[in-house]
Amino acid sequence: MLRPILFAASLTLALPALAEVPQVVTDIGPVESLTAMVMGDLGAPDRLLQPGASPHHMALKPSQARALSGADVVIWIGPDLTPQLAGQIGTLATSARSLPLAELPATHLLPARDTGLFPHDHDHDHDEDDHAEHDDHDDDHHDDHGTHDPHVWLSPENATLWLSEIAEALAETDPDNAETYRANARAGTKSIAKAEAEARATLALLDGRPLAVAHDAYQYFEDHFDLTVLGAISDAEANTPGPARLAALRDGLAADKPACLLIEPGTDPRLLDIVEGSGVPTATLDPLGTNLPQGATLYPALIADMARRIITCAGR
Repeated sequence: MLRPILFAASLTLALPALAEVPQVVTDIGPVESLTAMVMGDLGAPDRLLQPGASPHHMALKPSQARALSGADVVIWIGPDLTPQLAGQIGTLATSARSLPLAELPATHLLPARDTGLFPHDHDHDHDEDDHAEHDDHDDDHHDDHGTHDPHVWLSPENATLWLSEIAEALAETDPDNAETYRANARAGTKSIAKAEAEARATLALLDGRPLAVAHDAYQYFEDHFDLTVLGAISDAEANTPGPARLAALRDGLAADKPACLLIEPGTDPRLLDIVEGSGVPTATLDPLGTNLPQGATLYPALIADMARRIITCAGR
């Protein structure tokens, strides 16, 4: 009996050690979702931003700092969204691979808007030339931090691009599972495409009716789905608006009444006085998807959920 046992033990010792799946840290829920799609059953990424917290003013707790210091890969939007995180990665995750998604060359970026009322007489139609232009950014497009709207994840075009980029970053860190990451990214692309088609069909019911927003966080969503947004109470960084901005917005919305005002959890009700008594309905949207099931299913669910909430608010 001893000889078979020794033989089995020798086989066990001869087996190669299983490669460890990299420790992956993400910044916000939608990025965690995309990363979880790519990782699949191999593992789960950690997320730094807790539910209800603002990415514009993110501060790490000790437990989050420990997670960051143990990361092999950090996948995040970039310093335009979380300026503090750039320094923390440089200090705490010096050996980790950093993948700032907004700085990838093919990411579609839009300029940050600095006025309360938006021009909306331009053509949003996206033909093949438009998408080719998005993929042919010049170098200046990515070098001037702070001039671009940081809510880049609300473009399904960007999210789909990032799946393959995340897969390649993980494949380089974990070559043994490279094909699994790539296959998972392809499956995730199909999931996003299905949610995008559902959202587009839903939003077609708006029939061109304009919207307004409390926080200018939805420019990529409106651009992708050809929506008209008249203006925003607060800017892309959620700064408190001044009297001049509020006055201009009040006058503009009185002249061109929106079908719905999109607010967020925690929106200061005092800022909604600009539409008080106007009869404009409101819908609560969360660009981070805080109240949706977290994990791999979050991103497609977020895109479809936002579309449904807008249409319900508009009475369609």
